[in-house]
Amino acid sequence: MRIAVVGATGMVGQEMLKVLEQRNVQMDELLLVASEKSVGKEVSFKGKQVKVISMKQAIASKPDIALFSAGGDTSLEFAPQFAAVGTTVIDNSSAWRMDPDKKLIVPEINGDSLTEDDKIIANPNCSTIQLVMVLKPLHEKYSIKRVVVSTYQSITGTGVKAVAQMENERTGQKGDMAYPYEIDRNCIPHCDVFLENGYTKEEMKLTNETKKILGDDNVHVTATAVRVPVVGGHSESVNIEFENEFNTGDVRKLLANCDGITVQDMLETNTYPMPLYSKGKDDVFVGRIRRDLSQINTLNCWIVADNLRKGAATNAVQIAEYLIGKKVMA
Repeated sequence: MRIAVVGATGMVGQEMLKVLEQRNVQMDELLLVASEKSVGKEVSFKGKQVKVISMKQAIASKPDIALFSAGGDTSLEFAPQFAAVGTTVIDNSSAWRMDPDKKLIVPEINGDSLTEDDKIIANPNCSTIQLVMVLKPLHEKYSIKRVVVSTYQSITGTGVKAVAQMENERTGQKGDMAYPYEIDRNCIPHCDVFLENGYTKEEMKLTNETKKILGDDNVHVTATAVRVPVVGGHSESVNIEFENEFNTGDVRKLLANCDGITVQDMLETNTYPMPLYSKGKDDVFVGRIRRDLSQINTLNCWIVADNLRKGAATNAVQIAEYLIGKKVMA
């Protein structure tokens, strides 16, 4: 088993290496791939130094699996080249997510749809992953009609430039700006680019990817995505309208019994999900579970997850683990 990490020196690539090590994914060889300027650099993995190689070298090596986190343009250009030599690509960019011929996978939800013919597999958007982890079991039991989601997204979703911007602002230093405004002590209702319909690309990812993963275009989703000066993870305020009546106690039990979900919902002890506690963890945390008093069959909840872990690196590694464990590779 030979695994390549493409974009190994980036923020998500580094997290992928951490997850591979922590989950002790069994492999015979690890290939680290990055841009030409990083070729030859050494990166630590399991106490050993591994040299970064070029894309061309990696393709020629024909790894079994390639975990991609190097941007959409890179994925569009090189993922098919890896697939052509027999590598199964798990791509973290948005390049392939809405391609009708590519599967958009959260292993706990639709991993069983994968076959050996799937050579390019899309990893969903970070905000979508934590949302659908909660929506899927609720949809199966109560049938969701409509979802209204407002996100509070960590600066780490933008990358190292955004982290540097906030750190500079907190220490009074000038530097490159990842955002059009200061982010420290501020909230920016602008994640990704604005589209003609007035929504941002991030908001439409939440809408379209959720429908694709749930396999139901009748689930209506509307989103507002906001960037906040937080490092530990993304938070979401979610309002869910069902076709059927529900009991909040049953909802808590249902979610508590789902793999990858932790319910934190004890108001008497001020126990609820927060990015402060999700950082570095792989679960999706849900709390503030309560009935919407303004209309029937509607639930409010609060969902938090580390966007670099379950929202990106962990989900991709879990897909790889599924492929290896189920032997779903040619």
